[in-house]
Amino acid sequence: MGRCEQCIIKEFNSLKTLTNDELVRISNCKTSRLVKKGEMIFEEGDMLKGIYCVREGICKLTKLSSNGKDQIIKLVVKGELLGQRSLISDECVNLSAVALNDMELCFIPKHEILNDLQKNTNFTIDILKEMAHGLKEADDVIVNMAQKSVRQRLAETLIYINDNFGAKSDGTLSVLLSREDFANIIGTATESTIRVLSQFKKEDLITTIGKQIKIIDIEGLKRVE
Repeated sequence: MGRCEQCIIKEFNSLKTLTNDELVRISNCKTSRLVKKGEMIFEEGDMLKGIYCVREGICKLTKLSSNGKDQIIKLVVKGELLGQRSLISDECVNLSAVALNDMELCFIPKHEILNDLQKNTNFTIDILKEMAHGLKEADDVIVNMAQKSVRQRLAETLIYINDNFGAKSDGTLSVLLSREDFANIIGTATESTIRVLSQFKKEDLITTIGKQIKIIDIEGLKRVE
């Protein structure tokens, strides 16, 4: 695994505000971890001993609901940090993180991050900005659940995945989610998700290749009601 001070990934998160000396110190104490697809990174209720920097791969953050189903709260991608909120609040994590594909993670011990939070105000402010952005995203999710139809929520999810993760050479979305995963993102039953995807196919908005989804008419998805 590379050195933090030389790693391009830091430019995508709050670590970019650390000084070279701080990055060198962190690099000397970090550990690397390879996570296989489907493996749990941490579980709701765990007390984390540091934060993770996503060097490669994608994971989902989920919350166990009262009916025993996992609601997908967010997809976390290459370059993002995991666990900073619970580290700062000194509380157990309230979400679980599961790898959607094979991942590379760098783990930075808690005491190293707290040291930088206390000494580097630029780092502290950037972490707070990231947390504030996360709260804004959470507000948007609540509004979407309350005001938008299942069709609209699914269409927006397909567009989000396409815009943020792109497509493979055959045109299918690069992130493969199960139908249950889609249902857990938009807050509906798996059967409803399958039914709406079938409607989108009949409307020539998407097509499927096995479990893979290919968007045909992205402008049409944006107009879904």
